[in-house]
Amino acid sequence: MVDVILGLQWGDEGKGKIVDYFAPNYDIIARFQGGPNAGHTLYVEGKKMVLHQIPSGIFHQNTINIIGNGVVLDPVTLKRECDAVAAHGIDVRKNLFISDRTNLIVPTHRALDKASELAKGESKIGSTLKGIGPAYMDKTGRNALRVGDMLNKTFTTQYIKLRLKHQKLLDNFHFIEDISAWEEEFFEALEFLKTLNVINCEYFINNQIKAGKKVLAEGAQGSMLDIDFGTFPFVTSSNTISAGVCTGLGVSPKQINEVMGVTKAYCTRVGGGPFPSELEDATGEELRKIGNEFGATTGRPRRCGWIDLVALRYACMINGVTQVIMTKADVLDAFQELQVCTAYNINGKKTEEVPYQMSGVKIDPVLQSLAGWNQDTTGMKKAEALPATMQEYIRFINSYIGAPVKYVSNGPGREQIVHL
Repeated sequence: MVDVILGLQWGDEGKGKIVDYFAPNYDIIARFQGGPNAGHTLYVEGKKMVLHQIPSGIFHQNTINIIGNGVVLDPVTLKRECDAVAAHGIDVRKNLFISDRTNLIVPTHRALDKASELAKGESKIGSTLKGIGPAYMDKTGRNALRVGDMLNKTFTTQYIKLRLKHQKLLDNFHFIEDISAWEEEFFEALEFLKTLNVINCEYFINNQIKAGKKVLAEGAQGSMLDIDFGTFPFVTSSNTISAGVCTGLGVSPKQINEVMGVTKAYCTRVGGGPFPSELEDATGEELRKIGNEFGATTGRPRRCGWIDLVALRYACMINGVTQVIMTKADVLDAFQELQVCTAYNINGKKTEEVPYQMSGVKIDPVLQSLAGWNQDTTGMKKAEALPATMQEYIRFINSYIGAPVKYVSNGPGREQIVHL
């Protein structure tokens, strides 16, 4: 049995805390897509910890953590993270496992990412410059190096061949930055990677399922950043939706059970791209300030706006969401009035559907006002204690998106989650 936790917006929904909260109920936590552009924030012994590659169950000693084949892996980032995790007394050699089919991010991927983004000028998509896009391009182009390859004596030859291919592309971009220090770090990190548990993941995970083990698949980024169904071209390079679990871990669709979607009580987005309910005013700034909305990976200020129910219903539909977890509801504590986006006006025509193309068209949100609760909810533990107007806000969202909100997070702490 495989349950899934994934984001329903443009990422940054607070999935790390949610995975950490549910992790004790599972034997295995598995990442199935994305790379070090993910930033899952946890609080361990009161200290902030941001994970980029390692699954969020790593701090649970008896939980197996898997990096699946759908991930693109930066060995340098992984080593740095493993060192940080080890400082908390966790031995990653015991509970971290990596698929031998996982694609590697090499130094020239990062260089290509930077060169490509610079060349776009004002049309840039807001890449995190971690080499994600170029790594996935090599995967689909069948040029990639995989984790299993590093154990082969021909690896250096394969690496040089790929580097030469990349260098021709970099020459076209007139990219002259010296990346020799990146390469030195990369090969040092590879030696560390060789000491970890490299597995034939699809057999490993299916045997675990047959043995009755419970698996939680952890998504990165968000559904509206999916390469196929997101706000293209302002998207990530992987399938962030629940269908990506099957191709990213090697499990059958019939193994998927619960699909738990995570959404903020409002909306944020990092980088460029369409954002119909964005607030470019004092209210948006207040949301950013109260919610501390700055990227966990990049530190960039996040764009903020009211919750977009058109996009949220769409995300629930394509993921087959069975239950919703709403995070950062406490950020709305200070507001006397709230608004929700219930439809779009696109070039003067009203619709409740997410269009094929959201760029290059004028989208105005149709907003409905709801009463705020204007009181501190951070100490509330039970559903019945939540303000009546907060409960009404949740009921309104339930009725629109067609999936029930089952949990509400009302603070950053692990214990600050209310089960409805």
